[in-house]
Amino acid sequence: MKRILLTAFALVMLLSANAWAQKLVVAHDTNFKPFEFKDETGEYTGFDIELWKAIAAEIGVDYTFQPNDFNGIIPGLQSATFDAGIAGITIKPERQEVVDFSDPYYDSGLVILVRADNNDIKSVEDLKDKVISTKLATSSADFAATFAKKENIKLYPNNDAMFLELLSGGADAVIFDMPVVKDFAQKAGKDQTKVVGPLYQGQSYGIAFPKGSDLKVKVDAALKKLRENGTYEKLYIKWFGYAPAKK
Repeated sequence: MKRILLTAFALVMLLSANAWAQKLVVAHDTNFKPFEFKDETGEYTGFDIELWKAIAAEIGVDYTFQPNDFNGIIPGLQSATFDAGIAGITIKPERQEVVDFSDPYYDSGLVILVRADNNDIKSVEDLKDKVISTKLATSSADFAATFAKKENIKLYPNNDAMFLELLSGGADAVIFDMPVVKDFAQKAGKDQTKVVGPLYQGQSYGIAFPKGSDLKVKVDAALKKLRENGTYEKLYIKWFGYAPAKK
């Protein structure tokens, strides 16, 4: 009897070890500068990518990154296709019903981007009868629907198409996450676009997991340590050009 119990215990320990030995599949967005994007070598990089690498090193897990359209990440977590998702995912009550989130790792909000020669749009109140370009399955799309006509909201699966629609004249404005819009306005859209109005809907990004995942506790502990030892601040300054606000 004792031998049977020992054998059963050893089997449980082996299965547990094998579960952690397997590579985690970590989903990220395909184009969400400066959080994740392809560099000139064809490799994905960005704040989210490097932050996850630091987290994984801290908790000692092996993983593989899986690029994915943003609107497929939450369903992929629900079906356990992915073990985690880091893609500038806004922590929202309806998402918390179907996935778990880490502690917030980035505070954001939404801003309006227009063409540089546009002097008519200064706030969301000016967008009522305008055509808005934004990203599918995002907080921006939900927000746009509260003040604009449904037929005037153009939804795209990636940032490039969303911004191109504005530059080509197919949309009057883009409304989207502040860091992404500002990065575009300062780089690819420089001298062609400008940010107008205030910051709307203060939001926080979190790393998402399937419901009940024990990764959440480990990732939260790693995030806390990375903040304390200065790694988080160094990555933040590298990708955004300024230090994060002190809490």
